[in-house]
Amino acid sequence: MSRVRADEEEYWHSSKFRAFTFDDEDDELSQLKESKRAVNSLRDIVDDDDDDLERVSWSGEPVGSISWSIKETASGSTSSLDGRDSSLQKGSSSYAAALPKQASSYSLSSLFKGRNKLSSFQSLSDALTDTGVKNYAPELRRPKAEYKDYSGDWSPKDTVRRMQRGKVCSLERFRSLQDKLVLLDEAVAGHDGNVITAVLIFLKRTLRREILFRELEVRQVALCHLIHFLRETGEQKFLLDLLRTHCFFLLSLQLSQYREHLNIQDVEKRREFLKGCIGLPFSAEDTSHIQDHYTLLERQIIIEANDRHLEMAGQSELFRKYPRKASILNMPLVTTLFYSCFYHYTEAEGMFSSPTNLKKTFKIPDKQYVLTALAARAKLRAWGDVDALLTTKNWLGYTKKKAPIGFHRVVEILQRNNAPVQVLQEYVRLVEDVETRLNLATKYKCHDVVIETYRDLKDRIQLTAYKGKVERGSAEEEKINSILSNTVRNAYS
Repeated sequence: MSRVRADEEEYWHSSKFRAFTFDDEDDELSQLKESKRAVNSLRDIVDDDDDDLERVSWSGEPVGSISWSIKETASGSTSSLDGRDSSLQKGSSSYAAALPKQASSYSLSSLFKGRNKLSSFQSLSDALTDTGVKNYAPELRRPKAEYKDYSGDWSPKDTVRRMQRGKVCSLERFRSLQDKLVLLDEAVAGHDGNVITAVLIFLKRTLRREILFRELEVRQVALCHLIHFLRETGEQKFLLDLLRTHCFFLLSLQLSQYREHLNIQDVEKRREFLKGCIGLPFSAEDTSHIQDHYTLLERQIIIEANDRHLEMAGQSELFRKYPRKASILNMPLVTTLFYSCFYHYTEAEGMFSSPTNLKKTFKIPDKQYVLTALAARAKLRAWGDVDALLTTKNWLGYTKKKAPIGFHRVVEILQRNNAPVQVLQEYVRLVEDVETRLNLATKYKCHDVVIETYRDLKDRIQLTAYKGKVERGSAEEEKINSILSNTVRNAYS
């Protein structure tokens, strides 16, 4: 007895941590024995409280306490089998001993369910149907169909459909170029921008640039998505390489899209289409032209509506005398300017149909404006407007004739519109080149201009020869005789 007490004193007063020695195996064996004695003593303590131990009935309701769980855990596997057989013979009150160890409140399933030591035990139905990980860690046991999202042999079409539904699909299985292109075509056919972009990112990562750029030439939708993606992510170098490679293709794409307005018959729909074309990635100059086209169509719609009303109401003498032969809608700018100079020449600059307003809005050059306005006013035989159009005033208040297109072209336009000789001669005299002036005067029978030119050149021979081309007894013949006689008199004086 004294020896046992001495051993206890040595155990309780000994240190827990000791230096390593080659005799550690003996120490570990002694510690294992001490632990076994401690567990056996704990079992004796629990056995003393058998009166308070609760049991599990056949109805599945818990009637035990935690002490039974501790006793069950501490019991060995050999004794548990014997205990099960004996407990079955004792009746329903001792059936708890025959339950598997998962029924213990210290089992793994109990920990997943969040039960503590003070909670009651599982019922019989819970113990039989407890699936542990399946109920409380479903991410560890996915259905077999879920694993197919990652490793299944999905076709490109099925892959795109699953991506549209938000399923996770691996694209790495598409290794050949043909499979990748089929996948891209299926994504484009699905009309889902997110899927198209995801596939393009995969192709951008797995294909060489020259191959990717080449295949995108015939896939306009995918190309536009890739350009937008690169702009959003700021990959400027890749974007510049793509634009440099597809510069001609993109220009053709933009022009073909802009050309679509020709197929739109409804003028309002065409106007809206042109408005949308302003946002296309054209150059600054081309964008300005498209803006002018849109603005011109807007003006034409307004002018057409007003003029149609005036023509039908018969309120304008000009429309009655010169009925319109065609609608102004969708006409070029020069045609619109000619129409405006013909029907609305005297209107104020603030009116949309005013020629001056069109010239200022669309920045029409002076040569084009004078050429168009001259043709329109000459067609109406409004010679006063022609004179005013070609007359300018300097800062001193002096007036002179000026033609940005050249007076030789003015003469041709006037003659084409059957201008009288008196009007033609006025502008033939203003042609600076002598040879051109003589040719025009001779061609259009401006005799006074020919006679005056030969007189200024003091060419008696040509003047005498030209005398045979005029009518005898006419004023032109008398003028030539007067010049020739004055030349002879001055020579002898």
